[in-house]
Amino acid sequence: MKNLLLMTASIVALTAAAPAFAVDLAAQPVYTKAPPQPIAVALYDWGGFYAGVNGGWGSAHSSWDFAGTTPEGSHDASGGTLGGQIGYRWQIGQTVLGVEGQGNWADFNGSNVSSAFPTNVNQTKIDAFGLITGQIGYAISNVLLYAKGGTAIVGSSYQVNSVSAGTQLGSADTTRWGGVVGAGFEVNLTPNWSAGLEYDHVFMPTSNVNFTSAGGGAFGNDRVRQDFDLLTARLNYKFGWPLVLK
Repeated sequence: MKNLLLMTASIVALTAAAPAFAVDLAAQPVYTKAPPQPIAVALYDWGGFYAGVNGGWGSAHSSWDFAGTTPEGSHDASGGTLGGQIGYRWQIGQTVLGVEGQGNWADFNGSNVSSAFPTNVNQTKIDAFGLITGQIGYAISNVLLYAKGGTAIVGSSYQVNSVSAGTQLGSADTTRWGGVVGAGFEVNLTPNWSAGLEYDHVFMPTSNVNFTSAGGGAFGNDRVRQDFDLLTARLNYKFGWPLVLK
């Protein structure tokens, strides 16, 4: 009987102590792993001053009408071009706005035998051109897609040569204003250098070209319609630090 009483008292004591033990267990601190710190991501900022070089190919189409009324035919004047550009861009979100000035040497040559005067060859040469344009683009990190448009100034020379003798009969040099539209893309290669391709179409107003003979006298005039296409590769250097952290 004595042993039975002792066992009963022990069970009662354990039962009474169990809630207190559970409370002690629940009060233990819970440790959790700290969340990882956000990592700064470097993005290319297209805003700021830049300068660079360009080179490629161009092809002009010219149509001549003697005295503005008699068609003499058309020809293409094609060749290489090399030049440089300088500009400034502003980036707002993924939209990029900019202005740019470009100047190029050119060697676009072409000719045709005059349909009105078969003994003569009409020749066109574009020597140089400049572009002053505005840009609007869309940036996808280190890639920029853009369109451009503005004013063009073109230096051209025109010659009338003898088919048989190959001698120059008349010539004229002109500097004319026109317009330009274009599009291109640019890719960031290093923190400050980028490269891209650009297509431009330059259109010139129809104008009268007055020729001077080899002896210095007047040699008549032609109405000339002219435009040309350009495809150039570009390499730019952007001044300042071009990376931003996001």
